[in-house]
Amino acid sequence: MAVENASTNPPRVIVRGNVAGFAQNIEIGPHRLKGDEPVAVGGMDTGPTPYDYLVAALGTCTSMTISLYARTKGWPLENVTVSLHHSKIHATDCAECETKVGKIDRIEREIQLTGPLTDEQRAKLMEIADRCPVHQTLGSEINIRTRAA
Repeated sequence: MAVENASTNPPRVIVRGNVAGFAQNIEIGPHRLKGDEPVAVGGMDTGPTPYDYLVAALGTCTSMTISLYARTKGWPLENVTVSLHHSKIHATDCAECETKVGKIDRIEREIQLTGPLTDEQRAKLMEIADRCPVHQTLGSEINIRTRAA
């Protein structure tokens, strides 16, 4: 049996809530976050929604991946801004989607690159955005195993 090494294994995410509402306390290693739902749907709006966290993960990974690539190439990228929006749409409204029945999740991502980049560098960085690990995870089959603790 392998011994877990705290310095190489990512921290576990622990989420705690109670039946009084939607508010959640999130622990990720030394970091403390809150999650909730808007007042309009019964929450207290004490933190981002679960979908906000999902798209934040994609935006964070996208920005990191683009920035790393530009640094590696020595390109004059100064800043990356990633704006995202999650929605549910009817599958019939998505021409490029395989699913044609029911609703699907859509994430719209807009990327702003600042710095004196060439058109070719900008195009390559936009291509690199799709290589971020979170983007690849969201586009692949995901297997979630649930068990009682």
